[in-house]
Amino acid sequence: MNDFALHDLKCFDAVIRTGSFQAAAAALHRSHPAVFAAVARLESQAGLSLLDRGGYRVKLSDAGRSFHERMQTLLGEAEGLRQYAAQLALGEESELHVVLGDLCPRPAVLRLLARFFETCPHTRLHLHFETVGGPIERLKARDADLMFHRIDTTDPFLEWIALCKVRLIPVVAPGLLPVSTARTVRPEHLRDYTQCVMRDSARAPRDEDSLVIEGAHQITVADQFMKKDVILQGLAWGHLPDFLIDGEIRSGALKSIAGRYLPGRTETVVAARRSDGAHGPVAQRLWAYLQANAPMAPSLS
Repeated sequence: MNDFALHDLKCFDAVIRTGSFQAAAAALHRSHPAVFAAVARLESQAGLSLLDRGGYRVKLSDAGRSFHERMQTLLGEAEGLRQYAAQLALGEESELHVVLGDLCPRPAVLRLLARFFETCPHTRLHLHFETVGGPIERLKARDADLMFHRIDTTDPFLEWIALCKVRLIPVVAPGLLPVSTARTVRPEHLRDYTQCVMRDSARAPRDEDSLVIEGAHQITVADQFMKKDVILQGLAWGHLPDFLIDGEIRSGALKSIAGRYLPGRTETVVAARRSDGAHGPVAQRLWAYLQANAPMAPSLS
């Protein structure tokens, strides 16, 4: 048995989809004899009668029906490969790497990305999730084309689009701290309490102010959701982004201890990329899309 020719498979598929050799020939811009010969050749190579020619219209035999269903995967992959080659010929990227940081409002950002990548079905999106210094490290190492996190906006090697403000609020579960001191608590008063902090996913973490109380016992977690669960259970206190705890603060499940001596912090979450390198057509379109749809968007704030 010889290998099946893609041309013959396409001719057979067109006959089934259009209902006749003549219609298939017109759809494929081939002659009627060429399509007839392609299907006959396929039947010979397969050793099967794929068509029931007993009636007025062409119909699939039982074997032909099974064969036709099985070959759809191959035809789909072949079409995908054709489109992929056309994309490469245009110079478009086959994949983009995007990293989301722990301060990124994920549902809103993921919606933006989903809407954009619907228009780029042949560029594969690789999503990465990093914490603290991990996003900027991955971007600067060229392991990501784009990141959503906080940055040093004075860094000359970055360009950025402001997305939203995120307030980091110090919170506790009810009963962890005396009610009378909840709003007047000073950092030094918290050394006797466990603080929940984020683990830095950077391979080379930088020594930076991360709202950590020196000398306090710590529980270290890998993401903001785990941090929230730890704090909700009264195992520790810590800073959490406002978008993650609005409901819990309203319901009383968590209490803010922000005050004069423990104000928390407001961060600007941005989309950022390197400014010192070339960006492909899809990356450029994504950047323009974010400029038009995301800066300080209400849905992200």
